[in-house]
Amino acid sequence: MYYKMYYEMMEQPDAIRRTFDCELENMEKVSKIAETCDSIYLVGCGSSISTCYSVREALNSVSSLQVTVFTGYEFAYNKKLLEDENSLVIATSQSGETADTLAALRKAKEYNIKTVSISNEPESSMIREADYPIVTLGDTETAILGTKTYITQLACLYQILFKASDYEEKDEILNQLTQIPDIIGNLLKTTEEDNKKLAKDLKDEEIFYCLGSGVNFGLAYKLAMTMLMEGAIKHACPLYSAEYRHGLIERAEDDVPLIFLDADQECDEITKRAYDNANEIKARTILFKLSDYADVYKLLAPFVLVIPLEWFVYYLAHFNGEDPGSTRHIDKVRY
Repeated sequence: MYYKMYYEMMEQPDAIRRTFDCELENMEKVSKIAETCDSIYLVGCGSSISTCYSVREALNSVSSLQVTVFTGYEFAYNKKLLEDENSLVIATSQSGETADTLAALRKAKEYNIKTVSISNEPESSMIREADYPIVTLGDTETAILGTKTYITQLACLYQILFKASDYEEKDEILNQLTQIPDIIGNLLKTTEEDNKKLAKDLKDEEIFYCLGSGVNFGLAYKLAMTMLMEGAIKHACPLYSAEYRHGLIERAEDDVPLIFLDADQECDEITKRAYDNANEIKARTILFKLSDYADVYKLLAPFVLVIPLEWFVYYLAHFNGEDPGSTRHIDKVRY
């Protein structure tokens, strides 16, 4: 049996290709604006904010761009904004109607701050109201945890902000970004069976801790907050790898599953230390290493590691009798 999430996973490579075919010119216009701004605010919620975390950490490690991440309502309640300040707000949302993010977009417009919206819905409020709309061409997505919308949003953010950055290797990064659809297509074929087996082995676990450093913290956040909690209906908690020994170490007991994401970045020295310690105390460690899946720039790790994680969560839900794309409460809660 295939759930809707399966088909949406398979559409990811083409969703990126279509988006770049149609929206690259618009993204390049936004990049030129970003080059001249004093600060850039990235705003999102759920899966969308995880893309913001990843690109922020990527840029912080190699460039001088001033990038800050906010959830929607955090930005809307921000008291430090200045009218007409030389900033750029990039709001991200699958639906383009996320109340939190839409409130942030409207707050930015009140202050006459330049706005960009990245959304999958061309007729949405966020696309209509932003100064510079960018539509991700993934067609409507129904699986709540986000597959093709996540990967296209992430690709747009990397394209826009690396193009605007002063990173000396940005052309190489952007060139490799064009290869990501083919890499993802291959990973969709080659990573299913191993992660189906892993999911079957872990199907009775009720809580997972998800750890990552640098660009992989955003993916750890997505894995816990939307993939495991929303998709597989499992308790989960995301952490920076460096926070392992500040709290989690007291809960990392025999057979407690800890998922580590490792891109072999400089900051992943801490990820490796945490992983080694967790093994010493016999926690149940699961390691997803970039080098096991693709030979790409380390800063592009989330594009690669998300694919085996999608298969893992897909089958984890399946083996527990859940549809990985369904929801129980989200559509009923509005505030």
